[in-house]
Amino acid sequence: MEKIIVHGGQPLRGTLRVQGSKNASLPILAACVLSDGVCVIENCPDLSDVRAAVRILEHLGCTVSRAGNQLTVDSRRVSCYTIPDTLMHEMRSSIVFLGSVLARTGKAALCAPGGCEIGLRPIDLHLSALRALGAVIAEEHGTLRCEAPKKLQGTVISLSFPSVGATENVLLAAATATGTTMLLNAAREPEIEDLVRFLNACGADITTTGEGTLVIRGVSRLHGCRHRVIPDRIAALSFMAAVGAAGGDVVLEDVRTKHILSVNRVFEQAGCLIEADEHTLRIRADGRLRAVQDIRTLPHPGFPTDAQAAVMAMLCTAKGTSVIVETIFENRFHHVHALCRMGAHIRIEGRVAIIDGVEKLHGAAVSAVDLRAGAALIIASLGAQGTSIITGLHHIDRGYEKIEACLQTLGAQIERSAESGRQQSKQNQPVRRLPLR
Repeated sequence: MEKIIVHGGQPLRGTLRVQGSKNASLPILAACVLSDGVCVIENCPDLSDVRAAVRILEHLGCTVSRAGNQLTVDSRRVSCYTIPDTLMHEMRSSIVFLGSVLARTGKAALCAPGGCEIGLRPIDLHLSALRALGAVIAEEHGTLRCEAPKKLQGTVISLSFPSVGATENVLLAAATATGTTMLLNAAREPEIEDLVRFLNACGADITTTGEGTLVIRGVSRLHGCRHRVIPDRIAALSFMAAVGAAGGDVVLEDVRTKHILSVNRVFEQAGCLIEADEHTLRIRADGRLRAVQDIRTLPHPGFPTDAQAAVMAMLCTAKGTSVIVETIFENRFHHVHALCRMGAHIRIEGRVAIIDGVEKLHGAAVSAVDLRAGAALIIASLGAQGTSIITGLHHIDRGYEKIEACLQTLGAQIERSAESGRQQSKQNQPVRRLPLR
């Protein structure tokens, strides 16, 4: 069993380049299925989720090669429309392949996705939107079988919630549909904007006419292109939280600072000093932070749910009481059990976490039970007294590229080891796994 060992109490100092965005790379790779050509994706991080997406592409008939952080995808020979359960279960966002496979081949057969168990991620919004475009969808023994017998047709679609995944699937399905699709209440995350830029570079005709409104004018075919993935705003926020927890002075390069403005406010309220221009951010933290009493996760441009665990880890030692309300996922407080084992004082009341700051956390043996929870445990360990041992690294590797090496460059005493970790405590076991609807 691999483990990460952290000797806490060392302030972080130095400069770090932020990786390419996981949440932008995955839908862009799915969009490559639509291209009748070769796409070159730059700044694509080497993550287990990305490797899972590549395996799906190869199963569908694409040829994929990697050179550093550049992926080349040749989609000219796509012919398969089925994705095996084993591939779908490797990541939660695999459902985004539904729209692209259906649009490219006229059919799609796949099951519900897997990945982290952070709560229900219903796909009914995806299915109802595709049905509005003319797809015929049936579920047989857990497999979704979709067809577009008369080719997908443009229409008006209004999402009841600005779902990122549903927005992505509509964009992919409608890009080559007949006629025009107007998508109302679409997600506005930076990763959606990056997907639109990629599709337009491939020959799509997509415009934004107002807040949350996308107009997709279907084209007959898409060609290849070269595209650079945006920086990962969640990785940037995670490293910022690490500085807040451990103290120090760090410069993050290759950051889109406009993408994280809603969270910068939280760091500044906690007492961190931030200096930023368009692509660089400096964060300094000296001494004990202050509590932040009103953090509420919301769709973009609000506070991102993916940053909730990292910021909570940082606030465990802040002076006073912090309050975090999780409005996106109903089961995203798995990290609380492990943080409490490290000495944190956290109460959970429904979707509300109340963090009474303590002077110091102490090292412990803990296990990551989902991607962002794993990052939170590393962040807490960096500021804790003593040594922490973190297992469950396969979750962390889904979204962070060589996280221990990144932190080493900032002076953290952290290493990855293949030796057997300590047995996971029952207190740190995840709650019952919930099925997707």
